[in-house]
Amino acid sequence: MKIDLYQVDAFASKPFEGNPAAVCPLEAWLDDALLQAIAAENNLSETAFFVPTEAGYHLRWFTPSVEVDLCGHATLAAAWVVFHALGVVAEAVAFETRSGVLTVRRESDTLVMDFPAKTLAPLNMHAEVAAALGGIEIEELLISDDIVVVVEEASVIDRLAPDMQRLKQLPGRGVAVTAKGDDVDFVSRWFGPKVGVEEDPVTGSAHTSLAPYWAARLSKQALTARQGGARLGTLICVLEGERVMIKGCVAPYLTGQITLPENASLR
Repeated sequence: MKIDLYQVDAFASKPFEGNPAAVCPLEAWLDDALLQAIAAENNLSETAFFVPTEAGYHLRWFTPSVEVDLCGHATLAAAWVVFHALGVVAEAVAFETRSGVLTVRRESDTLVMDFPAKTLAPLNMHAEVAAALGGIEIEELLISDDIVVVVEEASVIDRLAPDMQRLKQLPGRGVAVTAKGDDVDFVSRWFGPKVGVEEDPVTGSAHTSLAPYWAARLSKQALTARQGGARLGTLICVLEGERVMIKGCVAPYLTGQITLPENASLR
């Protein structure tokens, strides 16, 4: 059995930027254990798998450790594969996912994801979160799917030295640390050791919380964002009611095939 595999860099203008994702188009679902094994073997923050449906595609995302409910950069990567590798001629593609139907449309050289905007609530764990992030000063602490840590200076984000074991003890999926930017509206880094990703270079799904927060704070609906530590990626986020449009470019990197035993089982 051979499975096509595409590795692309999402939220990137060229290879080696943004966040790498693997994408595997399937004709039918493989066993979950096999999907997880492929994701672990790829050893990227996410591997996306999709199968065709009458309305579009059913899309799932796996880290090296677990299946996740929402992933932005691998959705962007999957849409790029549909449009460019599979040659689907359409202005938009619809993915059925654990988080509902997500659409991605073309806009010039970028792809635009239509995601639900998330609401943040205050979190009273300043001491625990500060310690897990190396003793930083926290300006504001909030939570939705992720803990959102707001700091006063972008330079704090560059110097972060998180304790991954302590981060695992905190609530939520992961921890996003964010600050107002200089050449962009806001910057961030995201850590998710609980889901098998110590640091994700560019986390599209985190911006479903970050974009509404900064839109309200900066009094603007369209924002530019940059995420990452050693590896950086850029996004444009536009608030439209209870949705957030997350825009980015994709850079292709690798095309190949996975070879599996002939008796690999299908559901």
